[in-house]
Amino acid sequence: MSLALQTFSTVKDANAALQASGTRYLGGGTLVVRAANEGDVSVSSLVSVTDPGLSQIAVSGDKVRLGASVTMAAIARYPELAALAPAARAVGGPAIRNMATVGGNLFAPAPYGDFAVALLALDATVAIENGEMPIEAFLSGRDSSRAIVTAVGFSLPAAESFRFLKVSRVKPKGISMLSIAALLPRTADGTVTSARIALGCMADRPMRAKAAEKALLGRKLTPEEIAPALAAAGEGITPITDPIASAWYRAEVLPVHLGRLLLS
Repeated sequence: MSLALQTFSTVKDANAALQASGTRYLGGGTLVVRAANEGDVSVSSLVSVTDPGLSQIAVSGDKVRLGASVTMAAIARYPELAALAPAARAVGGPAIRNMATVGGNLFAPAPYGDFAVALLALDATVAIENGEMPIEAFLSGRDSSRAIVTAVGFSLPAAESFRFLKVSRVKPKGISMLSIAALLPRTADGTVTSARIALGCMADRPMRAKAAEKALLGRKLTPEEIAPALAAAGEGITPITDPIASAWYRAEVLPVHLGRLLLS
């Protein structure tokens, strides 16, 4: 089955075209093209946008805005985004990172979407043509969304407050068994003042470990003081099962790897 490609210069025109049955948006192509190659016949037409603004990275002070077409490779080599480089490099190998985009990663189903896990921990906002929304609201409704994502925005974290870990069986570019991102601002004596912990592969899309976050407040990152957070890490999770790992195994190793991340 052949696919038609429609190219537009504006997001507005592309959004209008996407309302037709059988159309999908084409960003980097790592999701939609693979699905077509694997026999997905639900898509008959692809829509793309040539607006150069979608590929821009803007950093002003601690405010960051990434166009939806910015690639993982571009993020990994951007000096001001060094804190996010580990999350960007977690996405596939070099060829995939040259194609995979910020916008596409938001739609990637588990076990993919490692960069979206980092964005969730950073409390990012997701921009579409008619406005912005918190990333949690976007992720919860992404399956029914027909709007094109244009950008994400977030506050650049201090290097010592943001941590990311991807666990895979094949290194350096294996599929995730799980991924964890944590934003943990602390006082001068090391006490955690707020916490956002995001998990990948613990549901069909990135989710927060809210019980673990609550358990970390007012504590220091020592083996004794993080123990309650590790015990609470599994609350509310529904891990996926795939050829990489079972749901049971993912749940069992989550506290182990979260502990390693918090103590790193």
